[in-house]
Amino acid sequence: MSDRGSFTTRLGIILATAGSAVGLGNIWRFPVETGQQGGAAFIIVYLACVLLLGIPMMTAEFAIGRRAHTDIASAYQQLAPRQPWFLTGYAGMLCVTLILGFYSVVAGWILKYALDALSGTMSFVTDSAAYFNTFTQSYYLPVVFALLFIVLTHAVIKRGIQNGIERFSKVMMPVLLVLMIALAAGSLSMSGAAEGLAFLLRPDFSKLTADVVLSALGQAFFSLSIAIGCLSTYASYFKRDVNLIKTATSVVALDTAVAILSGFIIFPAVFSVENVNPDAGPGLVFVTLPDIFGKLFGHGSFAGYVFALMFYLLLTLAALTSTISMHEEVTTFFCDRFGMSRRKAATIMTCTSMVLAMLCALSYGPLHDELVIGGYTVFESFDFVTAKFIMPLSGIVLSLFVGWRLDRELVLDELTNGGTLSLPRPVVAGFFFIIRWLAPIAIATIFINELLS
Repeated sequence: MSDRGSFTTRLGIILATAGSAVGLGNIWRFPVETGQQGGAAFIIVYLACVLLLGIPMMTAEFAIGRRAHTDIASAYQQLAPRQPWFLTGYAGMLCVTLILGFYSVVAGWILKYALDALSGTMSFVTDSAAYFNTFTQSYYLPVVFALLFIVLTHAVIKRGIQNGIERFSKVMMPVLLVLMIALAAGSLSMSGAAEGLAFLLRPDFSKLTADVVLSALGQAFFSLSIAIGCLSTYASYFKRDVNLIKTATSVVALDTAVAILSGFIIFPAVFSVENVNPDAGPGLVFVTLPDIFGKLFGHGSFAGYVFALMFYLLLTLAALTSTISMHEEVTTFFCDRFGMSRRKAATIMTCTSMVLAMLCALSYGPLHDELVIGGYTVFESFDFVTAKFIMPLSGIVLSLFVGWRLDRELVLDELTNGGTLSLPRPVVAGFFFIIRWLAPIAIATIFINELLS
């Protein structure tokens, strides 16, 4: 532990781990899913999923990481020697590497919009669709901003756990929350706030279909970053006295609060402008919302300038907390497995991410028809492989590994911190029932549904 370092405070653990979970999935994907799935009924199912499945699954992943105190691939090898479970660790590292490739591109778009908002350029954009298309079709601008975002990630990672990730999280996560509260307050003062709140808080259970339930379940797993190794990697830096269940509960609560707050920011604004559908799809952030800001505040207005700047700064911070955790997972592997210095390991991962990000940026834009894999662009294929295959399969393996392969007493030893914590029998029985039966069945259902959709 002294060589690898560790998180020093419980607050640092919660903020850093919540930062790993909090990302564009909360602030962008959650409102998109909520808009597409009918609002409040979707949110109720989502809350049930994160409470019933999210906390136990996150706790299970924490148990693997802290028990082994090493990178995710080595953790599986250490806990199940000479068995193929370790392939899940490598799958997780492949997953985060591919995700970083296209995620950094989207994060680069956000960084560009944040800088344009800061300079005032965004306030005068009158055709958001044309503005976005012109930018993304450029040969160099999306690449430059994607690489710049990766460099920002590298700057935190190379400083280590205490001086890099923990220190960054203690500053940036509170800033993120303050920005969200300020933006939500501004949105709630808009003319369409009542309609937006009704959409978020008044459930229409006639819209509750099997697809809505599966979408909520998938969003819960996607939002919490479960089973791809990031949470296990962070847990490998937990000290022995960290209460895993309480930490998982705190992280899930904070992650969910961010998702709900994003709804309070976006939907009052959406309902304040005529002829805007809350089902805006993925273009919500880059096309719909800039148009809304212009119509609500007036192009070139100071209020519009401040609102846009805070919103894109918020997205930038959310994206950065996620890229840091994904980068750290592979950096930790190189450090632990090969004894590399953190700076060298981080540089290898940074360079790999840069190459993949360049391919993704160009395949989305000017080389859309040239950089194609199996009928998908590189950008689309990375997204498809990770979301449709690696993530759900890794989730199933995680639940089976902790529920059936690991010795029950070993798992209880982690949950109780070596017997120093007392857990009621119903909590223990519920945890093992969810991990052994409910979670793998639920994730398998998502997996099959996604393949058939």
